[in-house]
Amino acid sequence: METEALRDLVVKTLEDMKARDIEIFDVRDKTSITDLMIVASGTSDRHVKSTAESVAFQSKLAGETPLGIEGIREGEWALIDLNCIVVHIMLPKVRDFYQIERLWSDPTLSRRKESSAQ
Repeated sequence: METEALRDLVVKTLEDMKARDIEIFDVRDKTSITDLMIVASGTSDRHVKSTAESVAFQSKLAGETPLGIEGIREGEWALIDLNCIVVHIMLPKVRDFYQIERLWSDPTLSRRKESSAQ
């Protein structure tokens, strides 16, 4: 599956699961570990878990089996490694504390923010 098609699938799944504050970072020029980073917030530990499970499931159905899934048991910060895309789903307090977006923030990067107010 092409990176853009997988990105669209992940974003649609996050939106369907009511994830908040979805941000996409194109990091191709910053790192060799992945092409895109997607960060989203869940409203509770159960919401983080179910959203991460849904992203992993939908990706697998589309032929992209995750290379790894971390943090689902705890539900504060789940990570799904889809090779060309790494997805982070976090509780707002964890996201505020770690501020991983700052690692990838750069005015030259393509960045899209989905507001939960849609």
